[in-house]
Amino acid sequence: MGIITWAILGLIAGAIAKAIYPGQQNTGLLGTMALGIVGSFVGGWIGEQLREPLNDILDIPAPEAGSFSLSGIIMAVLGAIAIIFLWGLLTKPSR
Repeated sequence: MGIITWAILGLIAGAIAKAIYPGQQNTGLLGTMALGIVGSFVGGWIGEQLREPLNDILDIPAPEAGSFSLSGIIMAVLGAIAIIFLWGLLTKPSR
């Protein structure tokens, strides 16, 4: 996948994650894109860790490298939600 494809997927994943996650996130277009791209990496890493055990249990064939899949987009969104949560913990003002 090219850099443009990663940016578009990141923007979509970040926008979906921001729409799902409760509360207000003060990020613009570039922040949303960065959130989605980082979330894609986090979700992809988690998916890779879970893929082998789940494939053994559910007998699911592995997707081709570099191809879009619904599970990849879902993992990118879940990763972006995790990043929003962690970002909120780090930037929360202390009392």
